Amino acid sequence: MQKLTNKEEEIMHILWKLEKAFVKEVLAEIKTEKPHYNTLSTIIRNLEEKGYVGHNAFGNTHQYYPKIAKEEYRKGFMNNAIENYFNNSYKSMISFFAKEEKISAEELREILDMIEKKK
Repeated sequence: MQKLTNKEEEIMHILWKLEKAFVKEVLAEIKTEKPHYNTLSTIIRNLEEKGYVGHNAFGNTHQYYPKIAKEEYRKGFMNNAIENYFNNSYKSMISFFAKEEKISAEELREILDMIEKKK
């Protein structure tokens, strides 16, 4: 799975939300500074070349749809982040978030409960 740029990721989130869309519909959903229509079209075609997006042709226009599920991307993204930033250690990742005060003791207890229930 190829790494996406921030803009490509933003477009994928829009396509996951809309499920299928023409370029103008994707453009309407962009909340940050809107790129030019042609620039957005190029980004979407790049996503297609990377295998993330497919299209249905309607004459000269294309309706795009995600070929990769959001959950599949999230799993790959997280596995990559844990491997590259936490030496493949989930413990290191959790301790990082605890030190940064991004996760509470109560949330950690909930996670432990979920793990224990799976046993």
